[in-house]
Amino acid sequence: MGHAFLKAFGWHAEGVPPTEERYVLIAAPHTSNWDFPFTLALSYVFGVEIRWMGKHTLFEGPGGWFFKAVGGVPVERHHRTDLVKQMVDLFDAKRRDGKKLTLLVPAEGTRSLTEHWKSGFYHIAYQAGVPVIPGYVDFGKKCGGFGAPIRLTGDMKADMDTVRAFYADKTPKKPEQWGPVRLRNERDLREQRAVN
Repeated sequence: MGHAFLKAFGWHAEGVPPTEERYVLIAAPHTSNWDFPFTLALSYVFGVEIRWMGKHTLFEGPGGWFFKAVGGVPVERHHRTDLVKQMVDLFDAKRRDGKKLTLLVPAEGTRSLTEHWKSGFYHIAYQAGVPVIPGYVDFGKKCGGFGAPIRLTGDMKADMDTVRAFYADKTPKKPEQWGPVRLRNERDLREQRAVN
């Protein structure tokens, strides 16, 4: 099904899937409703079972089964820190059970133009001790795939420099809505950890 979808639009999968068992997968660029169908098709082609976060009420209606079937994980989004903890706990549970987990996070947090990315993906990966893998859909080249795993150091600026370099040549569906690849506050978490 994934191959058929990509072929219909003249797209192809590029590279190979990650070999990591548990990781946070960045979904970028994210400027259009078309991003998710292409991402889903690519995940089928690569054989990567993605999970993504959705507000718990999304899974309560008659269509809830569909969202679960395509990898949705219901979460309570009352507070950002609670969301990070829920996902860190999920990674911990999968690690204990020896199971895989690919958590897909659209780091921009919106399809509209924004001046910075949401930092949740970073905090989840850093606290869970799992790598971040940059995934991409490139509408210019009509392809998608994965970058190399990024082992977060806690130096957010240095880590984000690596992320920025990866996405520098990727073309979104709507370039005018593709903002800068940066977090609001790229601080050094190692210093914070040392103080605590």
